[in-house]
Amino acid sequence: MHPRKLTPDDVARTALRVLDKLGLPDLTMRRLATELGVQPSALYWHFPDKQTLLAAVADRILPLAPAEGDAPAAGEDWAARLHAEADALRAALLAHRDSAEVVSSTIALGLGANPALSRLRRALTGGPFDEVTADRAASTMLHLVLGQVSLEQQRVQYERLGVRAAQGEQPAAARPEGSDAEDFRFGVAALIAGLRAGG
Repeated sequence: MHPRKLTPDDVARTALRVLDKLGLPDLTMRRLATELGVQPSALYWHFPDKQTLLAAVADRILPLAPAEGDAPAAGEDWAARLHAEADALRAALLAHRDSAEVVSSTIALGLGANPALSRLRRALTGGPFDEVTADRAASTMLHLVLGQVSLEQQRVQYERLGVRAAQGEQPAAARPEGSDAEDFRFGVAALIAGLRAGG
């Protein structure tokens, strides 16, 4: 019997499924190989190490990069575009367990295509910014989104583990409904207001 022929896409899609089900600490090459019905060594034909695999997973979590020539329409407000892209990025990250950590580590190591940054940068096209400012603004917005989602996902994990706050009996994750979304909208609006003032 011949071993099953895998593609990199098979491996990355299965890794994302394991991530969603078990979380990042339990996404090991051994567990992934078991899910795929192969020996762990078979995975290294497609990905030289776990971090390269996680970069491929990150590419499946994030919204696709804008197509070449997919520029904003004339007269379209850069601030509204930037806010919409930030919302879409947060939604994409929240759809997958531990995604902010996966994406952050991938970006820190310079792996993957980082389509999120490309989309945020494209949203600023036509705004009153030079290239350097637009690049920094997109990067800052990306960090804001990743930080917010990371905090939200850590709260969920603590709640799942039954971790309690230092004072009292409420789970560490207990907050009024919608607080995270409101905090996020406030942060995005504050960043955009700062860009308008500095632009």
